[in-house]
Amino acid sequence: MKAAVLTISDRVSRGTVEDTSGNLLAELLRGDGYEVAQRVVPDEADQIASSIEELARDAALVLTTGGTGLGPRDVTPEATRRVLQREAPGIAEALRADSIAKTPHGLLSRGAAGVVGHTLVVNLPGSPGGCRDGYAVLQPALGHALSLLADEPTEHAQTSR
Repeated sequence: MKAAVLTISDRVSRGTVEDTSGNLLAELLRGDGYEVAQRVVPDEADQIASSIEELARDAALVLTTGGTGLGPRDVTPEATRRVLQREAPGIAEALRADSIAKTPHGLLSRGAAGVVGHTLVVNLPGSPGGCRDGYAVLQPALGHALSLLADEPTEHAQTSR
């Protein structure tokens, strides 16, 4: 299955710092058997939105890293929402809840999640730790989510009372 990692960072796009978060996400995805494409763009809403759309044409999953905070150039959630056809608020809420439990800075995350065509798109923070933790939250439901989006048969695991 194909996945894509989109790093959103002015500094990474200029080559002044290494893409530690994007590389970590790619490594985690490859470890789970995904074929991974990586791309880097600056914190520019038009470039973010068009890159998400382009990557979603080939990938079942697009994970973004960076641009989810409160800084003036943090425009990833707005750019993502511009191209989402349906939001998946439970994913963003779970990522924030996990982050808040670990650091008060989790309150500042504005990441979004949702669907473009048959592709799941999830915004993750721009730090390696935030990406590692976020992927760990997402991972247990990822296979089921991607099967649903691919319109494949699934078994719904429900809790009995």
